[in-house]
Amino acid sequence: MAQTDVLLTKQPAPQTVPACELPPKLYDVARNTGAYSSSGLATAGFRTAKYLVDEWFQNCYASYHQAFADRDQSERQRHESKQLAAETEALAQRTQEDSTRKVGERLQDTHCWKSELQREVGELVAETDLLLAQKQRLERALDAIAVPFSIATDNLQCRERRQHPDLVRDYVEEAELIRNIQELLKRTIMQAVNQIRLNREHKEICEMDWSDKVEAYNIDETCARYHNQSTEVQFHPHSTKLEESASTPESWAKFTQENLCRAERERLASVNLRGLIDCILRDTAEDLRLQCDAVNLAFGRRSEELEDARHKLQHHLRKTLREITDQEHNVAALKQAIKDREAPLKVAQTRLYQRSYRPNVELCRDAAQFRLVSEVEELNMSLSALREKLLEAEQSLRNLEDTRMSLEKDIAVKSNSLFIDRQKCMAHRAHYPTILQLAGYQ
Repeated sequence: MAQTDVLLTKQPAPQTVPACELPPKLYDVARNTGAYSSSGLATAGFRTAKYLVDEWFQNCYASYHQAFADRDQSERQRHESKQLAAETEALAQRTQEDSTRKVGERLQDTHCWKSELQREVGELVAETDLLLAQKQRLERALDAIAVPFSIATDNLQCRERRQHPDLVRDYVEEAELIRNIQELLKRTIMQAVNQIRLNREHKEICEMDWSDKVEAYNIDETCARYHNQSTEVQFHPHSTKLEESASTPESWAKFTQENLCRAERERLASVNLRGLIDCILRDTAEDLRLQCDAVNLAFGRRSEELEDARHKLQHHLRKTLREITDQEHNVAALKQAIKDREAPLKVAQTRLYQRSYRPNVELCRDAAQFRLVSEVEELNMSLSALREKLLEAEQSLRNLEDTRMSLEKDIAVKSNSLFIDRQKCMAHRAHYPTILQLAGYQ
């Protein structure tokens, strides 16, 4: 602390002297300027003369004041030191209590998240086991569907011997449905396998987070037990330095919350997938049994349709033969009509040719000339129409001939298809799996 300036005109009295107010007094310093004085350049800065009495008192007062000021400053410093020590002790106690409380709150938060992670891990394990059981049902159902597929394949091989155009995909065929169901079950198995993998991955993520929470909980629990009399505590000067990769409370909670949300989302997806698998197995088993009954009925209906189609084809064949005869007569009539129109055209063109040799002014564009020209144009148009109609009639006749051949071929094809469906396919449909086997229970 800087020393206080001393005011010489008013000095406090020393403690040995009764305190009283002294009147201010100005002292004139006597100067020794006599013949025997010591003033001179050689003695500049040195005083060889004696002090005056007033100077002696003034020096004493200055010493008293300096002693009082030093004692007062020392007392203030002692008071401030005690106050600072008390304040720092209270601050240290408050900060330690606050730190302990914060560590306790952190323990509660960690325990809460740890419990949530442990619960989620248990639910994921149970859900994964249930999904594995559903996957096994899918695999058994896929194996059971091989029998209907074999029956359908055998029927298809028999029906492959049908001829065109009866070689069609009609309602009798069930192999397409079975293939679709097999593909659906395979896709569902892959989806279940993928979901099981995701469940296990998120279970491992939650377990790792849970393991970190347990380790952090143990560390914080140990820190919460430390106190000023603990023997394990020691100085760690660089412990206050935070790592750059350290998380914040928000990011810490967000990390666990996101892990729980993702795990919960995958668990719900697994629950939905199990429900979907159950619906798929139930629906596919019912569809296959219904399709089996429908195919058996469809064979009967298909045979009736083939028989009806054969009768209709025979009926159309008879009508086509009559139409061929009529069209042949029509072609002959058109040819005769064309031949009949050629004679008038020759007459009109010959008249125009002869009139073109009229001499000089007689070569006149009269009414007869114009009428002959129009007559030729009309006859040409008539012949063009007749020839076009003849071409159409001839094409129609050729189409009728083609239709006749096609009808005769279709009748033979229908007879062959009836033999295959009635005699070959109906005997192979007695060995069909039960609905429990198709649903994956057996």
